Amino acid sequence: MGRAAGISEEELAALREPSVDECFNERETVALAYADAIVAAHVVGKELFANVRRHFSEDEIIELTATINWEICVAKFNRALEIEWGS
Repeated sequence: MGRAAGISEEELAALREPSVDECFNERETVALAYADAIVAAHVVGKELFANVRRHFSEDEIIELTATINWEICVAKFNRALEIEWGS
């Protein structure tokens, strides 16, 4: 899905590295940190959420949150049914 959306191989590889800010701008890095917090802890700290608010409008936050949670749902669904995406 990422490649179809225009994400480069370098950006995909950077997601596996501890420091993603070399490939992504500040807004993208905040979105990735937000997604990580939702996935890892199901809780977003006040400081991170304030940072999200600095970079995204209320409508964008709703869309970003919905998209992150939709992708989590799809991943769990696919994992349960052992569905793998082709390259």
